[in-house]
Amino acid sequence: MKPVAELLKKRDYTEVYSVGPTATVFEAITLLAEKGVGALMVMEGEKLAGIFSERDYTRKIAIVGRNSRETLVSEIMTTPVLFVTPTHRTRECMALMSDKNIRHLPVLDAGKVVGMLSIRDLMNDIIADHEFTIAQLEGYINQ
Repeated sequence: MKPVAELLKKRDYTEVYSVGPTATVFEAITLLAEKGVGALMVMEGEKLAGIFSERDYTRKIAIVGRNSRETLVSEIMTTPVLFVTPTHRTRECMALMSDKNIRHLPVLDAGKVVGMLSIRDLMNDIIADHEFTIAQLEGYINQ
């Protein structure tokens, strides 16, 4: 499998949406809906402070009856943040996501956020690699 850096170059995974820790949960879920993503980085300036996801909202707001307009993202964001670097391989990322039961994985390079991967991104990449291998094998067999 390829390094994360290749995956980031291949498509626009560097488009990272974020909120600050003092944003309300309502503001965060509105941004999730507007951008059509499942998670946001929670940034304090240039520093990654946490991740806010749809899962955080459903489990920590909706189910327990908290008010999303009054609750701050910092109160329910996921911390500490698991992350990978551009040198990690996609298979390592998939293993980490599976092991930790997470769906979004920030990519940091020297402490700076350079992208975010979702489990869908990794699955699409793995499927593309498998399809390529199958095509190569079929070509070899048919020679």
